Amino acid sequence: MTMLHALPASRTVAHVNRIATAVPEFDVHRAFERFVEDLLGESRERILFRRLASRSGIERRFSTMAPVYDPAGFVTEAGGFYFPGRFPTTAQRMKRFAETAPGLAAEAVAKLDVDPQSVTHLVVASCTGFMAPGLDQVLIAQTGMRPEVERTVVGFMGCYAAVNSLRLAHHIVRSDPAAKVVVVNLEMCTLHFQDTRDLESLLSMMLFGDGASAALVTAEERGLALDDFLSIAIPESGGLITWDIGDTGFDIGLSGEVPRRIQAAMAEEDIRNAPDGLLRGQRPDAYGLYAVHAGGRAILDAVETGLKLGADRLAASRSVLRDFGNMSSATIMFILERLMASPRLSDGPETGLAMAFGPGLACETFRFRRL
Repeated sequence: MTMLHALPASRTVAHVNRIATAVPEFDVHRAFERFVEDLLGESRERILFRRLASRSGIERRFSTMAPVYDPAGFVTEAGGFYFPGRFPTTAQRMKRFAETAPGLAAEAVAKLDVDPQSVTHLVVASCTGFMAPGLDQVLIAQTGMRPEVERTVVGFMGCYAAVNSLRLAHHIVRSDPAAKVVVVNLEMCTLHFQDTRDLESLLSMMLFGDGASAALVTAEERGLALDDFLSIAIPESGGLITWDIGDTGFDIGLSGEVPRRIQAAMAEEDIRNAPDGLLRGQRPDAYGLYAVHAGGRAILDAVETGLKLGADRLAASRSVLRDFGNMSSATIMFILERLMASPRLSDGPETGLAMAFGPGLACETFRFRRL
């Protein structure tokens, strides 16, 4: 296990003042299940898929593509964006990303209810699409931000990119206390379904949905105060989570070994209890709030078991998984939004720990305080 030291203290503290989220209109979770069952036919794999799908903890996932039912499963549009033996090319998927991603991101920014002319910095993260002019540039034009807004794009980092994005905003506010940073996480995961009958791949695809978040980060003492950030890398695990660009979209590799490795890391004494470790020398119950990336039910179970948390401590993460599935980098922002709106546990500031997992296998974490 490799750990990178937390950031030094600063007199200026960055705060997540507000978070807003948006998802496309079409719930595709049950449609995808039916599609896979029809694809697998009358086989042992179909029975196993149905059993595992019922245990996923997911009830809804959203996409920009409307499911249209027919005897072969579902076709997303008249031309059949997804159809066995005729799945779209990477170019076609990126065209759809360019057509749909800016609108969803702009919806999240609009819900944030921030004067666009007051924004000084924009941080945009996505691992599910590429376009030029970039999503950041298009978003500035669509939302009415000033053209001279400082832009940073966090690309292709996977599910933990929101933590890296917030860390960038944290650095910006520490160096310029007058900064008003908008952080956008936009993921169109359903653009990357693959034409396969491999059960492990189909189960991985069943986890993912589309979503966008926008957060305002400033020095104003309101919302969530961002404390220290910490990166943890599990050695010899680089092949457990992969995200490759192929001729038919981006192809995820998600090993069934991931939950076990995460649980082992969470339980390792040096990782948990070292002064510069995951818990920063504290006991797990020292944190009243936990924001754990909802990568899947098995991931949440692994963290809960490894840290020996109570059954209700990851309730926000499990509820986001149930309602939206895994939206890659946007997911943890949905969880933080729910924690900000949840009933308070005490009158004073409440401490929290956030973590997200992604390629590496790495864990990006930060501590926060709900004011």
